[in-house]
Order: sequence, then structure tokens, then C-alpha cells
Amino acid sequence: MKKPWVADFTLLLIAFIWGSTFLVVQQAIELLPPNTFNAVRFTIAALFLLIIQVFLYRHRWKDWSRQLVKSGVILGFWLCLGYALQTVGLLYTTPSKAGFITGLSVVLVPLFSMLLLKERAKPAAVVGVILAAFGLYLLTQNQEFSFNLGDILVFGCAICFAMQIVFTGKYAPQFSALPLAITQLGTVAIMSWIYAFFFEDYSRAFDPHILFQTEVAFGLIITSIFATALAFLAQTALQKQTSSTRVALIFALEPVFAALTSYIFIHEVLNGRQLVGCLLIFIGMILAELPIQEWIRSSRVQKNKPNDSSESV
Repeated sequence: MKKPWVADFTLLLIAFIWGSTFLVVQQAIELLPPNTFNAVRFTIAALFLLIIQVFLYRHRWKDWSRQLVKSGVILGFWLCLGYALQTVGLLYTTPSKAGFITGLSVVLVPLFSMLLLKERAKPAAVVGVILAAFGLYLLTQNQEFSFNLGDILVFGCAICFAMQIVFTGKYAPQFSALPLAITQLGTVAIMSWIYAFFFEDYSRAFDPHILFQTEVAFGLIITSIFATALAFLAQTALQKQTSSTRVALIFALEPVFAALTSYIFIHEVLNGRQLVGCLLIFIGMILAELPIQEWIRSSRVQKNKPNDSSESV
């Protein structure tokens, strides 16, 4: 028997984990360079899923194909670029702001779907984009009315995540989820290692004194196993038990959790203007996903539907 409330609660827990990782990652990259951290994180996540494939789904190796790998690499490219920009951006901005700016990816998805996949944009989504854009302005402007470097990098991350979501919608129905995820996460790991090798002190990833620092070890465990590997598998499995709209609304709480964890653990407080900006971004995220037109159409159908009791004799 399916229990939608169990699925909703688990997805809410995933949103909480994702929201809390902004603070966790920011603390970890004070000791481990950003893309080196991502390289270790996604290597662990990809290997974890590969182990699941080997021991639990060894009969599904036939699902792998050249086209699947190609699609996974494309998804991994956008995911890698997104996490690279987000992780480096956390060096220069706060977890709360990073959470809400990253959340703009939800708003950008219908816009990019219209431009790239020629899908028709919903009026509510257009309003959501406008509200979120104004909210971004209020959230990121300081007293000199200029974006800081971290805000710009994290906004680039939101664009990349939106692209990854759009292409996931294109490729995911064609392939098995687990091998596609392994390919995608493996691509992120390889690209991150390449960047770290040329531009960062990647040797720190093999230094036990750094890896076993509480902030780094805790950050890698939380982000690689729980926020990446298990979260992806749970989302894939549980979305079958609840509606996509409810999933989108639950995940819209991710930046709210980012702000709450920052407030609780590092006492980060947003001013009034920034709070209004956060609220506008949150409303824009919800408008971008709510099927308002479908609800209106459904209500009209119900109103025009004959009353069965009146027809009975």
C-alpha cells in the first residue's frame, strides 16, 4: 500500500538536507579547495551508486548503452559547472543568499524549456520569473547597490542547474535512472579532478590531516552519501508515489532551510529588504511550478459536468 505522506515527509527531509549543505560546504571549503572538495564528493557518490548497481542490480547491466553514457556526460557537464560555481561562490557570499539564489533554477526551468525545447511558457511561470528577478535584486544588493562576486557566481550556478533540469527532463524518460545517475555523477567527479589538478592544490585531498578534520569529513559524508547518492535515489523512487507539483513545492523549501540553518548555527540575519527579496523568490518558485491553468480548466469541466443526482429517476 502506497503512503503519499511517507513520500512527502522523506522528500521534505531531502530538501532539508540540501538546504543545510550550503553551510556544511562553506565550512568544509575553508580547509579543502572548492573543486577538490567536489571531486572527492562526487567520486564517493558515484562509487556508492556503482556498488549498489553491482550488488543489487547486476542483472541490469544491459541498460547501459553508448547513448546513455553520452546523455549522462551532458547532464554531468551542467551539474559540474553548477556545483563548481556554487562552491566557489560560497567563498564570497552567505549560505542564506546562496540558497535562495540557487533556488532561482526552479524559476528558470520553464524559461529555458521554452527557448531550447520550444515548450509553451505558462503565464504563471512568466510572472514567477519577473517576481524572482526583482527578489534577486533586493536580496543581493548591498548598500553600494552592486552584486558581489559570490552572488554572481551562484546565479551562474542557478542557470547551470536549470539547464541540467531541462536536459534531465529530456533524457531521463529514455534511460534507466541508476546508470544515468552513475554516469552523470562520475562525469562531475572527473571534470572536478581535472580542474583541481591544474588550478588547485589537489594534493590536499590526500592529506589525512585535512580529510579527517571534522568540518571536511562531516561535509563529505553529508554531501556525498546523503545529499547526492541517497537523495537522488530516494527522489527517483518516491516521485512515483506523489504528484510532481507537490514535489516541486516541497523542494521550494530548500532555500528556506538554508536560511534557517544559517540563522541557528552561525546567527546569520537578513535585513528587511533581503527578506522581502527572499519572499519574492520563494513566491516566484511556487508560481513557476503550480499548474494553475490545469486547475482552472479542471474546475470549468467540473462546473459544466451534469449533476448525476438530478438525472436519476
